[in-house]
Amino acid sequence: MPLRFPLPMTLRIARHVATQKMSGARRFPMVLMLEPLHACNLTCTGCGRIREYSTSLKERLTVQECLDSVDECGAPVVSICGGEPLIYPGIGELVAKILERKKAVYLCTNGMFIRKKIAEFKPSPMFFFNVHLDGMRRSHDIAVEREGVFDAAIDGIRCAKEHGFMVCTNTTVFAETDMNELDQLFGFLTGLGVDGFMIAPGYEYSAVQVKEIFLTRAKIREKFRAAEAMFRKYRFATSPIYLEFLMGKREMQCSAWASPTRNVKGWKGPCYLITDIHHKSFNDLLQKTPWDRYGYGRDPRCENCMSHVGYETAAAVGVNKRLGDTLKMIRWQFL
Repeated sequence: MPLRFPLPMTLRIARHVATQKMSGARRFPMVLMLEPLHACNLTCTGCGRIREYSTSLKERLTVQECLDSVDECGAPVVSICGGEPLIYPGIGELVAKILERKKAVYLCTNGMFIRKKIAEFKPSPMFFFNVHLDGMRRSHDIAVEREGVFDAAIDGIRCAKEHGFMVCTNTTVFAETDMNELDQLFGFLTGLGVDGFMIAPGYEYSAVQVKEIFLTRAKIREKFRAAEAMFRKYRFATSPIYLEFLMGKREMQCSAWASPTRNVKGWKGPCYLITDIHHKSFNDLLQKTPWDRYGYGRDPRCENCMSHVGYETAAAVGVNKRLGDTLKMIRWQFL
């Protein structure tokens, strides 16, 4: 996940990284991917969760189990995803208690229930509604397999901004994605006052049978290079280091360990996309995962992965750091 926040939160995250490095920690979490449920009101074509966990869609973590996971992990950023988290009972209580722990929170949603649930939340510079949009109206509704979703999401964004909330959007790039259409989308969202945009290639879930929607590593770089001017045009929450990686201007090592996933089955190992085992604890995930066996060039399932969940965090903690990267990150963070 991106790490572009107001100054107090930025300093808190920087302190977390410095403390971990000073302690000699080789691996430490940056973003907890918290999935309190996998149930959803949509059946998006590219979504692996509702397919991988089809037999446990009725299961949920309790609020206390979620909070225990936040405490156990210790990551400064929590991304609440799923499933659709706005249909999780007690979502307002969960967000409030995570914020009390001085964590930054992204609530990843399709946006359809924001207006209905808005009273459960209070604006905070450490809280973002993160609304998923994969294109303008027709393209997005095709991707989520239901008409009217785009309009409902836009209504949710308007509602959140009217009530003083921070809002960002998350866009997935697939094989048929028209990057010129995304330029149009980001221009439209800028007019609505959206605070930032995330963008990443589609995740090639093994549970998704429609494989032709996903991109190879070469095709990802081709698409993102063609859109380079767009990335200078709008306020992207995606770091410039990660964008360089997507455009093929640099290589980067995946740090899946920095974005652990906790769901109803446990701590997902090894990463957000691949499930070889569910661990009972975060420490088991960290200590018992044979990390050197995974990654580009090691495991065939990793060959086309350029997911922000593994690589964005790598940029944040300085993996494969180059001269000038610090200045790039400072300019991106504050300008």
